Amino acid sequence: MDHKHLLTLFRACISARYTHLEGGASYAVKHDNHTVTILFEKSNGALDWRNNLRFSARPYRDMKEVWYCHRGFLSVFRQVLSKLEELLLDKSIEHFVLVGYSHGAALALLTHEYILFHRPELVGKVEGYGFGCPRVIAGALPDSLRARLYGFTVIRNIDDLVTHLPPRLFGYRHPAKPYLIGRRGKYSRINAHRAEAYDEELSLLAARDTITFT
Repeated sequence: MDHKHLLTLFRACISARYTHLEGGASYAVKHDNHTVTILFEKSNGALDWRNNLRFSARPYRDMKEVWYCHRGFLSVFRQVLSKLEELLLDKSIEHFVLVGYSHGAALALLTHEYILFHRPELVGKVEGYGFGCPRVIAGALPDSLRARLYGFTVIRNIDDLVTHLPPRLFGYRHPAKPYLIGRRGKYSRINAHRAEAYDEELSLLAARDTITFT
């Protein structure tokens, strides 16, 4: 894993100037030739997604393989989609980089899936990074969904409580094992989720990567 790259993406996500939507989503878009980077901000407190812990929904009306996701995140994602759908389906865009933190990480995951559901020719050309990402998928993970979410990385500061929510008890899961950073017991479960903690742990890893031994 390129930790310097992760640190750069995380800091870009934290410092971006966002467009804010009434539904609780905030996003920013950066263009670089045929590559588009979309950043999703953490929740600003206007949307309490935890209220929907016990409920899940189908993301599409007609599904050959049925799967479910967190209803609250899906509702916010649909608000984002109303603004970004044309961009996501633009055939001139050949590469997407999706980055989100906390609540925004869930939106990045759903965007990742949406692009590859509608544009399977972009397999291998969509990168997704969810820092402090909550669980989004509910129930079984069909092979087709697993394939569309390949390339999406959940980054977990090891004691981060949010990455363990909603609980497995309610059937929620990550699409793959999270990439672990940090050291167990260094932070409280709440503090491990803070942006400062992620920045510190990614900075430490990036610094170690640059050390050369003679």
